[in-house]
Amino acid sequence: MTDLAHIRNFSIVAHIDHGKSTLADRLIQSTGTVAARDMEAQLLDTMDIERERGITIKANTVRIEYEARDGQQYVLNLIDTPGHVDFAYEVSRSMRAVEGSLLVVDSTQGVEAQTLANVYQALDADHEIVPVLNKIDLPASEPDRVAEQIEDVIGIDASDAIHVSAKTGVGIPEVLEAIVARLPAPSGERDAPLKAMLVDSWYDAYLGVVVLVRVIDGVLKKGDRIRMMNTNAVYPVDRIGVFRPQMDPVTELGPGEIGFLTASIKRVADTAVGDTITHEKHGCAEALPGFAPSQPVVFCGLFPVDSAEFEDLRDAIAKLSLNDASFSTEMETSAALGFGFRCGFLGLLHLEVIRDRLEREYGIDLITTAPSVIYQIHMRNGQVIEMHNPADMPDLTHVDHIEEPRIKATILVPDEFLGDVLRLCQDRRGLQIDLTYAGSRAMVVYDLPLNEVVFDFYDRLKSVTKGYASFDYQMAGYRADSLVKMQILVNDEPVDALSTMVHRDRAEVRGRAMVEKLKRLIPQHMFKIPIQAAIGGRIIARETLSALRKDVTAKCYGGDATRKRKLLDKQKKGKKKMRQFGKVEIPQSAFISALKMDD
Repeated sequence: MTDLAHIRNFSIVAHIDHGKSTLADRLIQSTGTVAARDMEAQLLDTMDIERERGITIKANTVRIEYEARDGQQYVLNLIDTPGHVDFAYEVSRSMRAVEGSLLVVDSTQGVEAQTLANVYQALDADHEIVPVLNKIDLPASEPDRVAEQIEDVIGIDASDAIHVSAKTGVGIPEVLEAIVARLPAPSGERDAPLKAMLVDSWYDAYLGVVVLVRVIDGVLKKGDRIRMMNTNAVYPVDRIGVFRPQMDPVTELGPGEIGFLTASIKRVADTAVGDTITHEKHGCAEALPGFAPSQPVVFCGLFPVDSAEFEDLRDAIAKLSLNDASFSTEMETSAALGFGFRCGFLGLLHLEVIRDRLEREYGIDLITTAPSVIYQIHMRNGQVIEMHNPADMPDLTHVDHIEEPRIKATILVPDEFLGDVLRLCQDRRGLQIDLTYAGSRAMVVYDLPLNEVVFDFYDRLKSVTKGYASFDYQMAGYRADSLVKMQILVNDEPVDALSTMVHRDRAEVRGRAMVEKLKRLIPQHMFKIPIQAAIGGRIIARETLSALRKDVTAKCYGGDATRKRKLLDKQKKGKKKMRQFGKVEIPQSAFISALKMDD
């Protein structure tokens, strides 16, 4: 049992690549939490994909025991959080479980868009914040300028920011002392009824569902019967423990402590994140405020390249959704692609991560349809329909207007690229809200349609700014606009997998680009194939794929020209008949290339 005054719970927040996971590695290493032979880079990033991409996707926890300079023993509970905007939900949950944050800023790059977003989440959760300037071993490091920037942009005092190099270990003892001295201890009463917050849950093949909990009041012991206040389900506790970072069983968890429990829970769906856990008898009177559930913002279809793999895909998706509650799925069929799933994601990176995991961990080749967002369709009879898939568009005669989701985007960019960024945002139908300066960098705030952002906005932003811009967004409600459904017709047959929603002013450009691309991708047939983009009954772009020609006059040498004419006319009739009854085979590779957003 640890005295409350000697516990510190904290998270590390930062922009992508500013060194959160490396700093966590050094803290674990310098306190001897993990034996030197077991130490590896990105210790808390357990997924292969996290290591490969060098990003954190799931927030991970570790308990560190530290002897301070005054000889006191402290227990430090660290939650390493993701930095990418798609996983902001993971960050907001982790913030509620701890009392303070280390704000890590790269001393060569300064404050970035995600730094701001994550700090504001920490301030919303009433955190004490300790600024840490990382990468001071690099020649381009400017700690004084960056400390000034933190004060200007974020408005927190950075005069006593700690200078560290997480890579070489410089300044790590100062970080540990600052955690003990500057972050508050948790509060809680040991004798009160049990009140614990369910921070996260995931599925383990051997233990069933593992639940990460933060005890607020009371004591949790092995063998207790606990009740989830949200679902009213009762479970006996089989095992409790802490992460060092491996699971380590303990006899009890007291107030202020973070640990895990297993209780023969079969499905992750039974453990709502943010739920309050209490004892079955003599439970606490009122639940904790909980979290709003995560809302998917981007939808796309996932189909197996080989339709025989559909059952494998169904199993793989069921297993993945055990561990990722923010990923929603429903079955759908497509005339062109067969059976598949319509899936909802928190953003494009989340989509890519799930797709990579399905292909890598389960060995399934996938086709991903064009990503779309949720549109609200207001019908003439006053009804409002949510549309996830452009193929489900109702009859336009009954539609009053269509509303699309908008986002508030914050972009931090060096001054010399500002013009290009403003032009890009204007091209994407953006409305400028604000433009301010933080040192030599501009901070631009735009209201943008999410539909334009999910397509290829991030890639374009990186290319026009040579990779120097950083971008963060939050949802900003719905607004009506002049939106239309664009269909692609191949040989006069609509291809549902290629339907997209576009703005009326952009439809022609987008349609022309799509039909030109398909003309290059579809192989020639024995008859000519028209490829068209249409809005309703109006064709807005067309390309014709010419026929493969067999030389039927090869065996005519000399003689009357009418013999050749007769053979050519016969071929013409055959081709006309073929076009009426012939089926166009669109290879899967053509779908994959046509639906790629980054071309």
